[in-house]
Amino acid sequence: MARILVVDDDAAICTVVATALRRAGHEVRTAGTIAAAERLLAGFVPEAVVTDVMLPDGNALDRLATAPFAVPFIVLSAQNTLTTAVRATERGAFDYLPKPFDLDELTGAVAAALRAGGGAVPDGEDVTDGLPLIGRSPAMQRVYRTIARLVGNDLTVLILGESGTGKELVARAIHDLGPRRAAPFVAVNMAAIPRELIESDLFGHERGAFTGAQARAAGRFEQAQGGTLFLDEIGDMPLEAQTRLLRVLQNGEFTPVGSARTIRSDVRIIAATHKDLPALVAAGGFREDLYYRLAVVPVALPPLRDRLADAGALARHFLDRAAQEGLPRRRLDAAAIERLASHDWPGNVRELENLMRRMAALGRDDVIGAAEVAGQLAEHGRDSGGGEGSNTATGGASLTDAAEFHLARYFASHGDRLPEDGLYDRVLAQVEAPLLRLALQATRGNQVRAAQLLGLNRNTLRKKLTDHAIEAGQWRRR
Repeated sequence: MARILVVDDDAAICTVVATALRRAGHEVRTAGTIAAAERLLAGFVPEAVVTDVMLPDGNALDRLATAPFAVPFIVLSAQNTLTTAVRATERGAFDYLPKPFDLDELTGAVAAALRAGGGAVPDGEDVTDGLPLIGRSPAMQRVYRTIARLVGNDLTVLILGESGTGKELVARAIHDLGPRRAAPFVAVNMAAIPRELIESDLFGHERGAFTGAQARAAGRFEQAQGGTLFLDEIGDMPLEAQTRLLRVLQNGEFTPVGSARTIRSDVRIIAATHKDLPALVAAGGFREDLYYRLAVVPVALPPLRDRLADAGALARHFLDRAAQEGLPRRRLDAAAIERLASHDWPGNVRELENLMRRMAALGRDDVIGAAEVAGQLAEHGRDSGGGEGSNTATGGASLTDAAEFHLARYFASHGDRLPEDGLYDRVLAQVEAPLLRLALQATRGNQVRAAQLLGLNRNTLRKKLTDHAIEAGQWRRR
């Protein structure tokens, strides 16, 4: 049994968490404000603290993390951003759980914190907002928590993800939030360097080292000294260059081409690829020992189709950035955001960014509607949503086939593992929203008749229309 303090201004959360921890055998006290928690601490010394961040009387990270006791604390927060995760880690939080959280995961985190012991670290440099990673979906929360645990160390990181998912943004976030932030961040695309120039590009060369080498040139390792070297598309690196890179990672030294001098390397390595490196290793196209040197901490980025709830926030971000760069300022209505969330996004976040820039530049009205989004997607051959006049992602199949398509795609990506990220809701949303639109179209927007057609209670239909941001009135004007 351990003494645990739970701090949250939501009384229901305090009750649920306290009940779960008491069932686990712990002594639990609760408080709804920082002041109430501080009063409790006068006569109650906890062995762990579970706390929200923003409380009515201040920021718990700034107050409770520096309390005069050395215990682990676990942060709960509805502000589910990378900034919150990193700030919690910098303040010494043992773990960070975004709301809504899994109760079993919380009790497990408390048990792990009690086993580990330890306490808060002093305040570090504050983390500013405006970080490049956008989204509050469960998939991105897992990424944020991993990044938060990486910024304070120099572990080698391998970022995995499809093209267009933002691998370089993650690499930059790890660098910009870490102790090497004042030193250079050097990015190199291994797929873009001619095979015969890779060693010179990475390690530099001396004058006369080869034909055309008229002066000494520093390589990427030397340019990144003290900072971070980001090796993008590492899966395209030739085997002979892989051998040289492995030697640098093992010995921490490199030799420029044509030189006899050895240079000590002081860089953090972050690599990225969209390829299946274990498969490349099995096929003899990538060194196994280099793979394990790079994959000390793998970070898997989700494709946009697996975090469609973030599509609206990403789109607004890209429109804001386009306006800051001089393009006309435009905004999305609710139907347009719904349309974005029904697209399959084969080009991932990069495709969405390009779409927003195109609409910012070419649109006439201040407001972007669903029809304009659908038109742009169809014009560029990427329309995979389920709106009126378009096919589903299965190419115009039935709703049953559409559901089977999404299930098959999930298991093709995740093997036999059970779903962890709301597969039921995601598949249902992909099937339900087009069905509701078709029913409203067939009844010219008459919700009573549409409810009868679907076999739903009218109030149930209204709730579903609200959940999917569908405006029934648009069909009455047709």
